[in-house]
Amino acid sequence: MCLGSDAAVERVFKLLGKRWTGLVIASLMSGPVHFSDLRRTVPGISERMLSDRLTELQTAALVVREVHEGPPLRVAYHLTDAGRALRPAMEELRRWAESHLPADGGPCVGGCD
Repeated sequence: MCLGSDAAVERVFKLLGKRWTGLVIASLMSGPVHFSDLRRTVPGISERMLSDRLTELQTAALVVREVHEGPPLRVAYHLTDAGRALRPAMEELRRWAESHLPADGGPCVGGCD
């Protein structure tokens, strides 16, 4: 079966193929996370980029933003049902990476197990 440039595949990668997006989603899989904790969970992401990615995921109805009145005021994010529905795909991508992408970034010859 050849997927080619199927419109659905293009839509998926247009959203989920952006840098950091997959890591943000993976970080939210275990439940609600406050913004500051989420930033620590995704090493290297700036506050601005995290905010941008979360906004995109909210627009796509994958993430919900909750404001917890303070003091201090805290903002938490959690996945919607649609976001949680990505779990099997994320787990499969993780398994694929463990088998086919070496941890050191070098070539994977004969499997990476």
